[in-house]
Amino acid sequence: FVRAGILGVPKERMMVMSLEPAVCCNSPHEEIVEATAAGKNVGREGRERVYKILDRISHAKPQVDVQRAVYFTRSMKETEGELLALRWAKAEKCIAENIEITIEDDQLIVGSGGVGDRYGIVYPELDANIFAESLKHFDPNSEKNPFNLKQSDVEALMDEVVPYWASKSFQEDLIKHTPKETLRVLYNPDDLLESRFIVDETQSYRSTNNWCPDYKKIIDRGLKVMKEEFQARLDSLDMTNMIDLMEKKPFLEAMIIVCDAMTIWAKRHAVKAREMAAVEKDSKRKQELLDIAERCDWVPENPARSFPEAVQSQWFVQMFTRLEQYTGSVISNGRMDQYFYPYFKADKEAGRLTDEQAMEYLECMWLQMSRTRCFMLSSKGNTFQDGYAHWEAVTIGGQDQDGRDATNELTYLFLRSKREFTLNFPDLSARIHANSPERYLREVALTIKEGSGYPKLFNDEEIIPTYYLSHGVPIKKAYEYCGSGCAEARLPNVETYSCCQMHINLVAPLEMALYNGKTYHNGDEVLGVLTGDPCDFKTFDDFWNAYVKQFDQIMHHAYVTQYNIIKLHPQHFAAPTISLMHDLCVASCKDLHSEKIPGGLDNGYLAMIGFATAADSIAAIKKLVYDDKVLTMKEVIDALKCNFEGKEVIRQMMVNAPKYGNNDLYVDNIAKDIERLYLLYAQKMGDAMDMIVNPTVVPVTAHVGYGSKTGATPNGRVAKFPLSDGTSASHGSDVNGPTAVLLSNYNAKNNDLTNRAARLLNIKFTPSAVAGEEGTDKLVSFIRTWCALKLWFVQFNVVNKETLIKAQKEPEKYKGLIVRVAGYSAYFTDLSKGVQDDVIGRTGHEAV
Repeated sequence: FVRAGILGVPKERMMVMSLEPAVCCNSPHEEIVEATAAGKNVGREGRERVYKILDRISHAKPQVDVQRAVYFTRSMKETEGELLALRWAKAEKCIAENIEITIEDDQLIVGSGGVGDRYGIVYPELDANIFAESLKHFDPNSEKNPFNLKQSDVEALMDEVVPYWASKSFQEDLIKHTPKETLRVLYNPDDLLESRFIVDETQSYRSTNNWCPDYKKIIDRGLKVMKEEFQARLDSLDMTNMIDLMEKKPFLEAMIIVCDAMTIWAKRHAVKAREMAAVEKDSKRKQELLDIAERCDWVPENPARSFPEAVQSQWFVQMFTRLEQYTGSVISNGRMDQYFYPYFKADKEAGRLTDEQAMEYLECMWLQMSRTRCFMLSSKGNTFQDGYAHWEAVTIGGQDQDGRDATNELTYLFLRSKREFTLNFPDLSARIHANSPERYLREVALTIKEGSGYPKLFNDEEIIPTYYLSHGVPIKKAYEYCGSGCAEARLPNVETYSCCQMHINLVAPLEMALYNGKTYHNGDEVLGVLTGDPCDFKTFDDFWNAYVKQFDQIMHHAYVTQYNIIKLHPQHFAAPTISLMHDLCVASCKDLHSEKIPGGLDNGYLAMIGFATAADSIAAIKKLVYDDKVLTMKEVIDALKCNFEGKEVIRQMMVNAPKYGNNDLYVDNIAKDIERLYLLYAQKMGDAMDMIVNPTVVPVTAHVGYGSKTGATPNGRVAKFPLSDGTSASHGSDVNGPTAVLLSNYNAKNNDLTNRAARLLNIKFTPSAVAGEEGTDKLVSFIRTWCALKLWFVQFNVVNKETLIKAQKEPEKYKGLIVRVAGYSAYFTDLSKGVQDDVIGRTGHEAV
């Protein structure tokens, strides 16, 4: 309380953990799931259309759709030697002209990247070398397959796609350019598709990091006007100037082709809708199809004239970017309550639209989002994101360009839709600032209490000054940021760095310090540096210095790899559709994936994994070995090597050592030192590479996979158990209540350094902790406290542990149970058992 008071947070807004057991109750979402399991359909009144679609597509086994791969490959074969952005644009036009057009029953918003109730798109330019191996042993008739793939499609891939992309994948090129000493730290030398889980790259299974286009540009202006502007610039070029001839000309041609491609694709939907209307017997559906045809004939070629047209235009653009490339797990939606609001307001004032109709159009879009699934055929990719991870972030709230609160009627409609329509799409993100209205905070709290993990919260008070203003972004532009990806932020028309980040296992250098350069998973092979026998370390500083040396070595390999990624990335990927929506790309006639774009903010990421596990383990060594001297280093190492078998007394001593997440400066200061270590190293390397490197603490679900390759640790964690996630406390270690978790996060921040980015924080409440009006009041106060502490991000699960355990045992009855995982929500039964156990194991605070 004293610490909070110093920060200006009123004491009445601080929360402590109740000592009394809470009365058991279920969240509204749990109630719906339990009712559904009992055969009852509840909460569907007024949403018959969207639930009819949901029932049809929900939990259907995804279909692998190879059309994009085939048409993309055919076009790329024909354009060898041309500028990559131009080749990519021609390939996109080939896809737009040939891909099968489908319009689903009952849908109002149309545009699919594949066929089937749920489908996934294949990107051979990324991983043809990987799925080629997988397909050799693929049995299309096996019920064990996580997806459906027709034998004819297997043959199309193997006969036409794989041969062309052989030896052309990004990973193969990266391996060729990576020094041997770095390569052996990244990959298993016997299988270069298998990660060591020490330091890892993520570029080889995604075209770009998470991204957010400027949808407003096309919704408001239309592609026809933009195409005319590109043509005028093309006509004005000086063809005796080599830059104009060899770079600007093909870039502008690519922009024109992409404008045509999206228009062709949309108009093909208009033709399909009229064909379907001609044979439709139901008069209401016939008129809906004719309305769809009219919208598809108009947008995105022309400016939207209504709210339904604005939604349809946005979806066409978004879906086309999915056909263009694999962006993170999915492209972001930006500040949807801002750019849709003028159309919503105009239609409502004219009597053309009700709130219910607006939600129906939006929810039809959510359902289209939910049909797409991302497939990663590499073990590393699947470790990174479990349970069909998705981050199509829709950002609401925040501030306008003048710093005033930006909430509006549509903001509240998004929150209402998320409470009332049980679907884990979209990934709703709410911006919070010091002057967020009480009504907004209460509706955010009510939506969190609903129990499906939405919305996740971004803090304007941290992100705007630390991430943007400190790096020179004008404040009016900084106010426009949106959530993107898991817990990251993006600023359309400003940020230009698109390479994917490295993952750093913060526990690996700890193992290397304990085992003199070796790790649990990799046996006697020395992958670190020789820092000596830790039993000879006389002081804690000796041990800490060994950790630092091992950490520096890992970071060295990370930056060697990232440097190669930056150099190779433009040779493998282009994004003409996204580039035409970026002011700086258009101004300089450079594709988004160019190494440098004039005037752009090069904000790169670097993801840290196992933050609390590392801090707790180092604190335990400091406390037990050096300060209290109740254990020797040999006793610690012996206990770790045997995974505590016969050493339970020692393990309990470690479990009861100081733990991050309890507002204990003994361990929080160590966490702060770890953060400072990677921030300073990133700052040094960023300066050397003429960019800004912003370390994040966002594992997605990689902390589970990394944990499975990590031995027992000095915080009492057994071998192969998940590492801690984000900046959350280690499993079950946060025993002083949720406010103490916030304060540990605050204590661990190095506020004098500004290259700090996303810090993911999970908080789990039992439903009884936030029950009733009193529970809402407490949750609002908790959010205000989090905001005042200037913490980047927070997300919530409001669910009973018992419900999760029942769902794990009887998955067929709990298919509809949605939980917050790591920057995204997923159906609990879609998650692997390891991730399920991770969610179950999080501390469920029984009072706020």
